Amino acid sequence: MGEDRRHLERLHTHDLELGYTEALEKHITRHVVPTKPVSQRKLTFEHKRPRILRECMAEATGVFYYVLPGIASVASFTINGTSPLGITAFGSIFQIGWAFAIGIAFAIITCAPTSGGHFNPAITIALALWQGFPWKKVPHYIFSQIFGAFMAGLLLMGMYWPEIQALKAANIAEHGTTVFNGGAASILCVFPNPNQTNQGYIFLQEFFVDSFIGLIIWTCLDPANPFHTAASVPWTIGLAYGVMVWGFAGNTISTNLARDLGTRIVAAIFFGKEAFTFDNGYCWISILVNIPATLFATGYYELLLRDSLQNIQGGHNKHEDGDEGLVRHLTQVGTIDPTETERGYTNAVGKETAPNGNSRQV
Repeated sequence: MGEDRRHLERLHTHDLELGYTEALEKHITRHVVPTKPVSQRKLTFEHKRPRILRECMAEATGVFYYVLPGIASVASFTINGTSPLGITAFGSIFQIGWAFAIGIAFAIITCAPTSGGHFNPAITIALALWQGFPWKKVPHYIFSQIFGAFMAGLLLMGMYWPEIQALKAANIAEHGTTVFNGGAASILCVFPNPNQTNQGYIFLQEFFVDSFIGLIIWTCLDPANPFHTAASVPWTIGLAYGVMVWGFAGNTISTNLARDLGTRIVAAIFFGKEAFTFDNGYCWISILVNIPATLFATGYYELLLRDSLQNIQGGHNKHEDGDEGLVRHLTQVGTIDPTETERGYTNAVGKETAPNGNSRQV
């Protein structure tokens, strides 16, 4: 036992078993080329960068990171009929769902350490409303998110230009327009199916799809939730988007104001103002419904599901009146017997702390 204990201390871990742990320790400390030390010049440069500029660029980059692979997958799905190879299996809704899901995960991993990884105006507004995010930063974040989607749309048009031009000509020859579901413009932003003439139905679908995603995101942001880790959050949120795409993309969903508005502006530049006026102004649903739906989902979690007491007991926060205030709160909600308060309170690890500072297992 003493020998094992010595090994654990040397490895600075109590989480891994001996054996593979030692191999891991040897590999991660072996450097073929020594790491270059951080210079004072670099530290000075990083310190002088405006914080808000870094956050805005991170938000724009994150949205770009997930929108570009998503709409590129839509492009391959839409254009596959004109493939010079004569193959019509270049894409599917299943592929599109994975493109958005993995793109979102990559965006969070890459940019969230800098800006918090909102990538959605509705999430930015919800964080300002419920979590104290500064309202003065909200316009900067929203503009950056829309700009990131706009740049993704522009870049996609450049990379797929010959194919999109050929599809545009075919659409005009057959339908007289490119603005319809399955047309060239739908590569950039969504349009309802021809049989979706009831906007109330589309609103209902968009609202609950966005609420589903918003609730998953808000759950991942709760530090008291024991069922996720920091490493799992990007993939959990990405998969939330993925399953909604798989289930409802065939019936028209948008899910994000920035993703839709940024690329819809690009569609209007290349395919005309009908990108905004199609189907009696359907775009108001795809652009705006995400905000009330996300606020509904986050409010549902805050008012009905969140348990801040778990947060306090886990050491993330303290009651504003200290331990005595926590004891009073626990007594009021009936968590502990009022007659027991003179002896202290039961903490998160199951020990009772007495006023004299001693503790015993309970």
